[in-house]
Amino acid sequence: MIRYFQDVWQGFWTVLVGMKITWRHLFTQPATLQYPTVKWPLPPKSRMRLFMKYEDCIGCGQCVRACPVSCIYLKAEKRPADKPPAWAATGNPIKLDVKIFDIDMSLCCYCNLCTYPCPTECLYMTPEYEFATNDLTKHLYRFAKEDAVLLTEDPKKKAAPPQPAGGGAAPADEGGGSPPPQTPPASPAGA
Repeated sequence: MIRYFQDVWQGFWTVLVGMKITWRHLFTQPATLQYPTVKWPLPPKSRMRLFMKYEDCIGCGQCVRACPVSCIYLKAEKRPADKPPAWAATGNPIKLDVKIFDIDMSLCCYCNLCTYPCPTECLYMTPEYEFATNDLTKHLYRFAKEDAVLLTEDPKKKAAPPQPAGGGAAPADEGGGSPPPQTPPASPAGA
């Protein structure tokens, strides 16, 4: 009979201990994150999915040579002479037509080594990290486009400031000397 009351008391005591922990956590800030609607901010320089801006690619292949796992596939041909000249957004001339530019993210090790040698900065890591799938073929991204609109004017020439009529750059005023001459104010017509 004593054993029965000990078991009842032990069951009651364990419920009280559990409720003490429950009541303590009931009035504190939750530590969990409601993931689909709320996301943690990513740290700077996070490495996620690769993206390539096709219009700025010059087909140099430096990203392919830098990739340690060979997940980037590139095929480029010499640009035909009858096509108008084209430039990347950085001002580099596009001399090759990129026919194939594929990235297999199922092979990528997210090292970011392919983005550093790119002279036009057209290859970069995006902050998107939710691209899980059951099918590995969905991780093969094809970036080559037939209907891409390329720049036909050199952006460096557009950004260059106009030169003065004298042929050389105007000397900068270094704070010394006399101020530039001022035109006198117009006198009233009746004076």
